[in-house]
Amino acid sequence: MHAVIETGAKQFRVKEGDVIRVEKLAAEVGQTVGLENVLLVSGDGVTKIGRPYLEGAKVTATVLTQDKGPKVLSLRYKAKKNIRVRKGHRQPFTALRIEKIEF
Repeated sequence: MHAVIETGAKQFRVKEGDVIRVEKLAAEVGQTVGLENVLLVSGDGVTKIGRPYLEGAKVTATVLTQDKGPKVLSLRYKAKKNIRVRKGHRQPFTALRIEKIEF
């Protein structure tokens, strides 16, 4: 059984036991999180599609870590003007393990 969920303005195809990295959620490590925005559930020969979300469907996940992704560098440079600006950014994320898909 798998589901398509929406969190952090992104969509993920998940099944039980998967580990996904989503935009940072306000939850502690080890806490259980319910993801209510379920777009599709498929399994056992049955597929249910929401318009846009399935009512009563829920995906339960456990927070594994709260961390930051790899550093991404940006550089601005203007020739002959002695202007060089280098900036770095690390996007925070939350790692989730999918425990249960209910519909």
